[in-house]
Amino acid sequence: MSYLVLARKYRPRNFTEMVGQEHVVQALSNALTQQRLHHAYLFTGTRGVGKTTVSRILAKSLNCQGADGNGGITATPCGVCQACTDIDSGRFVDYTELDAASNRGVDEVQSLLEQAVYKPVQGRFKVFMIDEVHMLTNTAFNAMLKTLEEPPEYLKFVLATTDPQKVPVTVLSRCLQFNLRPMAPETVLGHLTQVLAAENVSAEPQALRLLSRAARGSMRDALSLTDQAIAFGSGQLQEAGVRQMLGAVDRSYVFRLIEALAQGDGKTVVETSDTLRMNGLSAASTLEEMSAVLQRMAVFQAVPQMAGAVDADDPEATETARLSALMPADETQLLYSLCLHGRGELGLAPDEYAALTMVLLRLLAFKPVSGVGESAEKKTLTRAETPSSGAIAAGVAAPPAVLTAPGRVAASAVVASQVLPVSPMPAVPAPVPAAAADTAPVIPEEQRSGAFNDSEPPPWPGSDEPATVAAAADEPTATALPVRTPERLGQNPSTAQSAKAQGAPEYVAIPVRESPEPGERLQPLPLSAPTPVSARYTPTEEGDVWYATVQQLVAAEAITALVRELALQSQLVARDGGHWLLRVERESLNQPTARERLRAALEAAGHATQISVEVGMVIDSPARRNAAAAAERQRRAEEIVNNDPFVQSLMRDYGARIVPGSIKPA
Repeated sequence: MSYLVLARKYRPRNFTEMVGQEHVVQALSNALTQQRLHHAYLFTGTRGVGKTTVSRILAKSLNCQGADGNGGITATPCGVCQACTDIDSGRFVDYTELDAASNRGVDEVQSLLEQAVYKPVQGRFKVFMIDEVHMLTNTAFNAMLKTLEEPPEYLKFVLATTDPQKVPVTVLSRCLQFNLRPMAPETVLGHLTQVLAAENVSAEPQALRLLSRAARGSMRDALSLTDQAIAFGSGQLQEAGVRQMLGAVDRSYVFRLIEALAQGDGKTVVETSDTLRMNGLSAASTLEEMSAVLQRMAVFQAVPQMAGAVDADDPEATETARLSALMPADETQLLYSLCLHGRGELGLAPDEYAALTMVLLRLLAFKPVSGVGESAEKKTLTRAETPSSGAIAAGVAAPPAVLTAPGRVAASAVVASQVLPVSPMPAVPAPVPAAAADTAPVIPEEQRSGAFNDSEPPPWPGSDEPATVAAAADEPTATALPVRTPERLGQNPSTAQSAKAQGAPEYVAIPVRESPEPGERLQPLPLSAPTPVSARYTPTEEGDVWYATVQQLVAAEAITALVRELALQSQLVARDGGHWLLRVERESLNQPTARERLRAALEAAGHATQISVEVGMVIDSPARRNAAAAAERQRRAEEIVNNDPFVQSLMRDYGARIVPGSIKPA
């Protein structure tokens, strides 16, 4: 006798044997029990989830005659009557299955519909089952619409498809649609355990878990893989053999990689990647397995109760729960995202293992620093020092600020080598650490006072270009105009000497367009709007201390990402020895992981050993001080440009204007 594969041998023959599709079974059973029968059913879902099986069970339920021959429509077909056995064997004359993948034309559909005019020969109903119905042509769909909408009372249509988007809406609207879902690995595992117990085949639990995951929601695929694994293992299912057959990556490698990434151990990451290469294991499978483990880790981190209730018989679940406590939640999310996107990069790299290594090392590149290094100076800062007036170099670099008249074509840019001096911008009163004041560049006296004469040009800027200006005149001509540009403070005088020695040109000629009509003059651009609320703060003594401390931690890169944002947006309310009380306005910043990392950074820097964070109104934070300093620099820069006599003469005489937003402080 020929061998019958497991997928066919254990095909469900009634609704009670169906697994993983309870929502469909319940709806059909209730409809059959209450005799509320629709004339057309559409079953959708991926391969191997039971579409054809449900169709055959439904046909038996409609035509079952009972063991005594007196049965009627039922949700529990007997399976022993003539109709049930004939449908199971595929020879019931009133049950017709049409494969639309190979019979997709209008002629095949018309041939099927010609049988609809005849009443059932043996059964109670005629049942037309069309598999892969989305493969039918548009003409074939149109040919069956009328019969599908109003069939004879003895005719039932059952359609099945894996791609319902390709089925016309005119067909969908005539059918009762059921979506069969992919089955969870736990559901597949339970069914495989029952099947192998019935077959008297010994199997290791971990081997069945591998088969359940490899099936990807398809019970038919799971049973087919089980058949293959039984043949591969000579009648036994062992984890090593199943893993070799599937080519799956041993999760011990995955756990080793994740633990090394959590500890910042790049050496172990590279060595494990090389081991995967030598064993010929798939890089894509590695990233896939890592994504699955990281997803479970994220669940355990979000719901700690689930981590404590894992199955002790599942070593992988126990190891996943351990790693979830070892890696912070934000790093878990980051690594999960990197693994998902990294699978798409494998095909772009010349070597997929090199691409795998780069994906894994990318987390180490973004891994936040836990604290200040051992060599860093540790001291307790009690009060921020007031910076000197020269600590902050103020100046204006005028980026392409094109001056033009309305309705006219802008002239070419003017760049003059002779730059006239403008008074330097006053320093912005913002507290900075003492270290920043000590390292501020020394500004020559002649640059601070602007004491340059017209015969001796000042130093040419090393990196910033002068302002670009467009002018208009009565007749198109070429001329050269000197442009006065607010000078960036703190330039290197040697730059000017080298530029002068190389014979820098004095002027660059530009074409000048015709002047605008009278009355088209523009008014000077108003200064910036008042400082926004987010840039206002009320200085406090504790705020000076906290500002200096945060600046120190940021400069040393001791805090990054969310931890840095927590420090910048918070206000130091009180200090009690080694305990500091902070206040933030947004609850989203008050995360346990960010709080702990900020505490560790403060302790490593020699400040607080304990911190508490409350939610409330913040009036003095480093972020507000930085915003206020930036707003003041912007206001000063715009004031210098707008008050410059030469700029005012261009605006007055030539109708030029300053492009809004083009003035940026140096």
